[in-house]
Order: sequence, then structure tokens, then C-alpha cells
Amino acid sequence: MSNSTNGHAKWGLQVLKRLLSNCDQNFWPMMTKESVSAAAFNELILLSTLRRRAEKMGLDGKANRDGRRLKVALIGGSTLYPLSDLIEHMLAVSVGNVEHYVGGYNNYRSEIFENSSDLYDFQPAIVIILPDEQSCMYHGNLTDSRQVVDDAVEDTAGELLQLCSVLHDRTSAEVILCNYVPSPYIDLGPLRSKNPTSEWNFKKAVNLALGTKAPNYVHICDMEFLAYRAGGLTAKDERSWFESKQAYSPALQVGLAKEVAHIIKSLKRSPKKVLVLDLDNTLWGGVIGDDGMEGIELGDTSPKGEAFKAFQSYILSLTERGLLLGVCSKNDHEVAIAAFRRHPEMVLREEHFVSFKANWNPKGQNLIEMANELSLLPDSFIFVDDNPAEIENVRQFAPDVTTILLDPDPSNFVRQLKESRLFERLTITDEDTLRTTQYKQEAERKTRLDTAVNMDSYLESLSMEGTFSKFNSLDLPRVAQLVNKSNQFNLTTRRRTESEIAALTDAQRYIGFSMRLADRFGDHGLISVVICFLDENHVLEIDTWLMSCRVLKRQVEEEVLNEIVRIAVRAGCMRVKGVYHPTAKNGMVRDHYSKLGFQRVCENQDVSEFELNVDGFSPFQTFINIESASDHDEYYPTRSASTAAIHF
Repeated sequence: MSNSTNGHAKWGLQVLKRLLSNCDQNFWPMMTKESVSAAAFNELILLSTLRRRAEKMGLDGKANRDGRRLKVALIGGSTLYPLSDLIEHMLAVSVGNVEHYVGGYNNYRSEIFENSSDLYDFQPAIVIILPDEQSCMYHGNLTDSRQVVDDAVEDTAGELLQLCSVLHDRTSAEVILCNYVPSPYIDLGPLRSKNPTSEWNFKKAVNLALGTKAPNYVHICDMEFLAYRAGGLTAKDERSWFESKQAYSPALQVGLAKEVAHIIKSLKRSPKKVLVLDLDNTLWGGVIGDDGMEGIELGDTSPKGEAFKAFQSYILSLTERGLLLGVCSKNDHEVAIAAFRRHPEMVLREEHFVSFKANWNPKGQNLIEMANELSLLPDSFIFVDDNPAEIENVRQFAPDVTTILLDPDPSNFVRQLKESRLFERLTITDEDTLRTTQYKQEAERKTRLDTAVNMDSYLESLSMEGTFSKFNSLDLPRVAQLVNKSNQFNLTTRRRTESEIAALTDAQRYIGFSMRLADRFGDHGLISVVICFLDENHVLEIDTWLMSCRVLKRQVEEEVLNEIVRIAVRAGCMRVKGVYHPTAKNGMVRDHYSKLGFQRVCENQDVSEFELNVDGFSPFQTFINIESASDHDEYYPTRSASTAAIHF
């Protein structure tokens, strides 16, 4: 640690101690900030000690977190303390209310295979597995053929993934699997890279197999990368292994604890959806209004120009992850847009943006307008600018927007965005790659609406086609994505991991289905998710109902209710129960059930309950052609002839 870094750490600890002595609630934001930036093992241990002291004093930062306790288990093939303390600390400051289980030394196989183990009594939601490094060694001969080594790679990776499979089958838990750390020591010389039997090559091959073959419920904590980032020799501590069976050096344990906390936080966190960019000195060097298109610095004729071009290339690559792009710049619109249309070195073009605001309005105002136009919440936006005054304006007038102030040196721009970790996805679906196209199609629909005589004629002109489907393995990533990122049209805002949703599909009393929508302008994709629960009184309760805001006022809500009642009828239910849990973001659906004919039966500040009598329900008539609603009898748990009087 450098002297300046060490000095900052000491200053941070002093401030935290002072806040703690005054029982100041600012202790927790400061604790989180210092923990995230901590680089040294000893520093993180001291922060953990301070945190525990604060909790004993009753200064509990968990009070503002989710009331449910997240159960996290740590098992592995090495001594798990003090790593367990580091992980517990990082989860406490980044996730909140977490209950921990720590397995025994090198007992993870028994803990997974034995049905009566303490691990299963704990009923974890997330399990972190640190396999023993010695299990990933090639035991054949240096002269063995590539095929023989490949078979050993498959066996090693397969054995570990089989453990994950058994664990998941018995707990439905998400699994965070640490892969292996290749040896940093010089061995075999030039043969190291040529020979597939070398420890370096074998562990790298096993890591690749683990990553490419891992099912969706397994999330790789990439120890190979973390060791490379820390420095291979720094990541190894042979004495600690022989003396106390510590698999990783103190430096690598810090990186591991932070990475595990990041993965767990990402499991149920809504990803950012829109990246909004300034123009001058952000996408190119110079001020286009003053320097003209010919005078801006962009392209391969100078180092800075090349850096700006590389930045644009990276931004374009983010659209493949489903990120939407926007422009928010203080500029004359025609001057600014001309660069995207005519400059030969521009990588980003006009068609890559879903919103382009080049004007002289405050940028905070522009961002709020952009969010409204796209039917998205401001907290799903990231704004990037090189000007600290503009960043401050956005922080004050659009505080929910995440901001990134760029480094003065454009060669650091790409690194800044990557290191922000705001653009990571646990999964990437085919629909993510089409996101920009879908929003542009939506603009065409709005144009059509503006010229329509009335709403009915507009809806009819769309030629909408809807399809209902039981949850299936192909759709699960997109279903989980919607469950965890939908905030506005979401009646209960219950977050579930992909494995939790998959478990519901096998549960006897749960019914889950999705809806897809297409029209003459294009395919919206999977846009609505519903999970229902059949209670013991044969009341069908709507556990989860959410929808993409892109299809508001398209009669999707009515057709989804038709399908819910269809399920209730065939399950022998006489009532459908709807629940609304208010949040800071879902006020738009406060009256959703009332508008659809439900009667309010209970209401308090935490929940409103509604009921619909099935025998009095008349299916809504819509302009959506439902092609296959009657083809999905398999997701109805029971049939009842007594309810056949309702016709669909």
C-alpha cells in the first residue's frame, strides 16, 4: 500500500471512530465507502471490528434494508476463517440482513452429499464453494496426448459441477463457485505453454470448462482473474497453506470477499438500462460548435483522437448487452447531429441512440424528460460527462441518475466505465441485443398513435399477436431479468433468482406463465410475467404480476387477466385474489385491480388486497389476437367441470 493510500485509510478509520462515538447514522454510509475502497487485509479486518462494535451499540445499519434475512453458506476445501469474516463484513455493508453458515475444513463434499448435514438444516439461499486447489492437478504423464488431458479436464470440471447440481437440487440455492488459481511460479520454462499437462495449462483449461458448462444457477467467482489482477506472486502464500491451510494470500482474500459480495448483490439488483452521453470532450476532443466538424479530435490521426474512437467502440459494444444509448449535450442540435451523420471517423451513428437531446436546457431537466419519454425511471440511467459542473447539476436536479465524471485523459475513459461495474449482466438474452431496435419501433408506434382517429382504430391498426407460455428453460433468463428489474408495473415487487423461479415451476400449487407480444412494427418479445398460487381454499392468488412499460395501454393487462381467470376456472377456483404492495416506484399500478373489476377487501399502509368472483367475470374483448392461450392446459393444476359456464 502506498503512503498516500495508507494515510487515507488511517484518516477514514479515525472518522469512523468519531462517528461511532457520537452514534451518528452517517457511520454506515462512511463504513460502506471505506470498505469498498479498502485494499489491504488488515484494513478490512479493522473495519469489520468497528462494524461489529457499532452493531453491539445498537447503531444498526440493517434497519433500512430488506427485512428478510438472506441465508448465505460458505463451504470449501481450506480453512475458511478469517475469509469468512471478510465475506460477512462485505455482505453486511453492501447487502444488509444476512445470516451465515461456515462449513468445516475440507468437508464440502460430505456437506453436499449427506442429506442430514448441517448445511441442509441451515436451508441456504446462496452457497459459496471454494474447492480445494489440490483437486485440480493432472496426475498423468508429461507425454500424454491432448485427448487424454482433455478427458481429465472434463472429469475434473464435471465432478465439481456435479456437486453444484446435487446441492442445487436439494436446496434450490444459487451457487457461487470459485474456480482455480494457476501457479505463478516458473516451471517447465518454454514448455509451460506448449504442454497441456502443465499445472498452468491444466487449471486454465478446467476453469474454461467450468465457465462454459456452468448452468445458470452457478455463478463463477473468477479466482484466476482475481489472482491475475492482484499479481500472481502476491496471490500465493505457500507458508499460510502449510501452517494453517489458508488457500489464498491475504491480498487475494480481500479481492475474493469483495467479488462474492458483488455477485450476491447483483443477483437481485436491477441493472442500469440507459447510458446517456455528453458530446464535447466526451465522444470527441474539442467543442464542435466552436471548432467545427473538421476541428474536433477523433480518429487515428492522433493519440487523443484514437482514444476517443476506442471509447466510442466500447460504448457501441455495450448495446449488445441490452443497454440503450442517449445523448444529453449543451449544443445546437443540427451542429451536433451532423457529426453522427457525416464525420468519417464516428463509430457511433444516429441510429444507435434512442434519444438525442442537444439543446441549451439544464441537463438534469433533459434527463428527467428522457426518462418520461422512454417510460423508464431515472434510477435506471447513467450519465457520463467530462464537466464537474454538469455532473453536479444532474446530482441536484436528477438525483436518482447515476453519474460518472470522466478523467481528463481520454485514454482512461474505457477503464473508468469498465471499473464502475455498472454494465455487468448475470445473463444476456437474445432480447437484450434487440433493445435499441425495439425502442425505435416504439417511436414508430407513437407516431402512428398521433395520426390515429381514435384509440380503437389505432390498436386495431397494430395487428397485435399475443402468446401465453408456461415458464420454460429457454425463457427463464428473461423471466428472471424482468422479475428483478421491473419496478413500475409490478404489483408486489417480489424479487426471485432464476433458480427460485425454476423451483416454482415444479411446485404443485404454483402456476407461472409469460406473455409475448408482436405487432406490425416488430416483436416486443417477452413482456409480461405472472406467478399464481392455488391456496388450500381453492382461491387463486396472484403472487407476481409485472409488465414492461413499453406495452402500456395496449390491452395486455386485460388479456393477461383473461388468462388468469381461465386458469382459475380450470383449477376449480371461484375467486381470484390480487395483492398490491406499494413501493416508491410502483404507484402507477395502485388502482390496477380496481380498474379491472376487482373489489377491494383489505387495505393498510403495507398492502391492499382485492378479490374477483370468477362466476361473474366476462372476458375482456381486445384487439390482441391470442394464438395459443388454449394450448397450454398443462399449467393448470386441476380441472373442474362445474365452472364451465364461463366461456372464453
